[in-house]
Amino acid sequence: MKLARSRFIGGAVTALALSGLVAGCGTVDSGGSSAGGEDGDKFRIVTVSKVEGITWFQRMSEGVDMFNDANSDEVEAYQTGPAEGDPALQVQIVEDLIAQNVDAIIVVPNDPIGIGPVLERAREAGIVVGVTEATQLVGTESIDFDIESFDNADFGVGFAKGLAEAMDGEGEYVTSVGNLTSESHLLWLEAANNYIAENYPDMVLVEETPYENNNDDQQGRELADELLSTYPNLKGYLTTTPSGGSGMALALRDKGRTDVANVSLTLPSVAGPDLEDGYMDFGQGWDPAGWGWALNSVALSILKGETVATGDDLAWELGGYESIVVDGQLILGNDIQPYVPGQFSDGNYPF
Repeated sequence: MKLARSRFIGGAVTALALSGLVAGCGTVDSGGSSAGGEDGDKFRIVTVSKVEGITWFQRMSEGVDMFNDANSDEVEAYQTGPAEGDPALQVQIVEDLIAQNVDAIIVVPNDPIGIGPVLERAREAGIVVGVTEATQLVGTESIDFDIESFDNADFGVGFAKGLAEAMDGEGEYVTSVGNLTSESHLLWLEAANNYIAENYPDMVLVEETPYENNNDDQQGRELADELLSTYPNLKGYLTTTPSGGSGMALALRDKGRTDVANVSLTLPSVAGPDLEDGYMDFGQGWDPAGWGWALNSVALSILKGETVATGDDLAWELGGYESIVVDGQLILGNDIQPYVPGQFSDGNYPF
């Protein structure tokens, strides 16, 4: 049921993607014949997460499962991933999927550049390849498409504004990411730090290189304790993983401190109690379920020989991808969600 190697319409857009800018629109299609499904087989689409077992990717798997249920007549879609955020483990999973001759592979890379060669081998084997949080691969032979849930620069500025407000525009702050190879985390921080430097001269980034928490709850907590000890004048913390924000909230809660602004990538169900109790000041994220659905939706369209175009709606009732922008291999959604104290005071969380 394998198609000829698929192609997008559009030129190289790497520079645009890395700067967080999208100028223009277009379409994306398979460049080949429709699959047809003459033998009655289903398309096998496999999503590979950064790491399994954490809340963020559990929610993503719900979206993949919903997509599978809604399209069960023509797809077999499921999610897998490494037990820890190790790029080498992701490469091994992709190699195994190539050997299984699946129809499409979607990856949330821990290291976009490092995984590029094996993704290119997958495409050479006739497998459709999609990624997310990997704009470094846009315009390369490694992928067919990259879906970003939003403009990365806009997302970073959202963090900056939340942190600046919580810190009253002054004081020392420090940052952390999942891994220093996590492209999107670094893009968000770059945009946030640049915005702060330009608009809040009394805010001081005390360490240029972000700390790593490896998307791990225990490491997030241990890092928070280390930071509070290392920087006695710390007034703010910006982290691009839910583990980082929850870890800092736990450390502040245990110490009875509310004097450090805690701003984090997060989910409503994860951050809700900390926002209400004063141990997180601002959260931001998107719905991983819609993310999973949208990625699988584009993969299926390519496998069926259909075109994906600017203005399309990829995510039905979950939202966030109602009017996408297509620029070459890059597809942008619009699912930036801010979370603030008082928003979930009733204890009801959408996810």
